[in-house]
Amino acid sequence: MALAANAETDAQTLTIVREFDAPRELVFSAWTDPARVVRWFGPHEAPAVSFDGEARVGGSYRGCLKNRQTGESYWHTGTYRELVEPERIVMTFRWDEADALDTIITLTFEDTGGKTRMTFHQAPFSDAGSRESHAEGWSEAFERLETFIGGAA
Repeated sequence: MALAANAETDAQTLTIVREFDAPRELVFSAWTDPARVVRWFGPHEAPAVSFDGEARVGGSYRGCLKNRQTGESYWHTGTYRELVEPERIVMTFRWDEADALDTIITLTFEDTGGKTRMTFHQAPFSDAGSRESHAEGWSEAFERLETFIGGAA
């Protein structure tokens, strides 16, 4: 069963903790293998339609989410800053918008007896509304990740 929580109270920080019934090597690779990322990334109504990248320190990625109802595309980019397989990923994240902030995503993967506790941390956000919008989108994406991992073994 999944566990979700926003452990932070300030408007600029988002933390979500999820537990997956899968080994952490599998959860880690779902974040670093572009062929896997594209299969779960994005919320229910705007899933990924494209994801390319090179998961190495200094490598970059680029992805696109597409709204199922409007057809609108949402492009994002980032750079991998740290990769410690299968324990930790640090990467930047930025929407392709003129006023978008660069944020830092830090992921840790903890082995909990054959399951994986993933802690997702993203900051800074410009305000609480932006943080809450991302919290909703990421929570849905992590539901999709849980479904994907269940069939990815």
